[in-house]
Amino acid sequence: MVFDIKMMIAGGAADPGWITGHSYIVYSPLINGSTIMMYEGAPNHPYPNRWWQIVEKYGITILYTSPTAIRGLMRFGDQWPKRHDISSLRLLGSVGEPINPEAWRWYYNVIGGERCPIMDTWWQTETGGFMITPLPITPLKPGSATKPFFGNEIAVVDDDGNDVAANEEGKLVIKNPWPGMARTIYGDPDRYQDTYWKTYEKQGWYTAGDSARIDEDGYIWVIGRIDDVIKVSGYRLGTAEIESALVSHQDVAESAAIALPHELKGNAIHAYVILRAGLTANNELGEKLKDHVSREMGPIARPETITFVDALPKTRSGKIMRRVLKARAQGLDEGDTSTLEE
Repeated sequence: MVFDIKMMIAGGAADPGWITGHSYIVYSPLINGSTIMMYEGAPNHPYPNRWWQIVEKYGITILYTSPTAIRGLMRFGDQWPKRHDISSLRLLGSVGEPINPEAWRWYYNVIGGERCPIMDTWWQTETGGFMITPLPITPLKPGSATKPFFGNEIAVVDDDGNDVAANEEGKLVIKNPWPGMARTIYGDPDRYQDTYWKTYEKQGWYTAGDSARIDEDGYIWVIGRIDDVIKVSGYRLGTAEIESALVSHQDVAESAAIALPHELKGNAIHAYVILRAGLTANNELGEKLKDHVSREMGPIARPETITFVDALPKTRSGKIMRRVLKARAQGLDEGDTSTLEE
């Protein structure tokens, strides 16, 4: 069987330290006779059309990248991809973190030409492969990784292990063993047990470390890491939700939210924002963004400060390092930064 597939995995996801960098870029495509397009360089160098040049020149059919990369290219506007014929694309993929609906729609409308399905996948290096993913026949919802892949029993539960109600936030767990799952961490079996299995040891469930909700249609919405929760005046707010609210504003390309100590609230939200190309930061815009978050999520989620930046600290797989932002804001040691992209 001959596969007419030219696949481009991009956006920093090619680092060999992550499973995407070896199994999904090298081993699996070669086993299946696919052609992989690999290049080294930033997606916006020398210009923000670098990827679209490659898609046009080599007839790329599948593009698989991270939401961070998608948002990063959104900020330069629609004109860069529209300069090229990228109609060879037939399938788009997203991985690495939850994708906000605004970025999903831009990816679908501008890059996919409203014809390419988006395979928004949830999995981990430790799981060895997709755990939540659409099938070709699955109706898509912007921002949801849809439903468990074949054979995976996935639930969202409370601290006692009870299923939460529809659209209620809880902990994402995998209830059954699956092919490809990690069995230990090299040289540190206790850490493996404590990190993934201790929380629901009685039930024998794997704890992913992510919070999520399941809607009335059974679609799973991954909110973010459990650690990435900000508690403001007793209310628990996910950083991903705050960042998604910011990015839903027409002027914002990327954002990151952190919690810093506050005398009255316990914690206050501090947000970092990258504006779309050509826009200028000012105090008036900062206040507008605060008001926008209040309207989208309620007054409790209104950021204390908005800081405009040109870049955010990210790993080479495109994940924002919020702990680095928090350490910088407090003048503390940033810790291990060896996985930060240059």
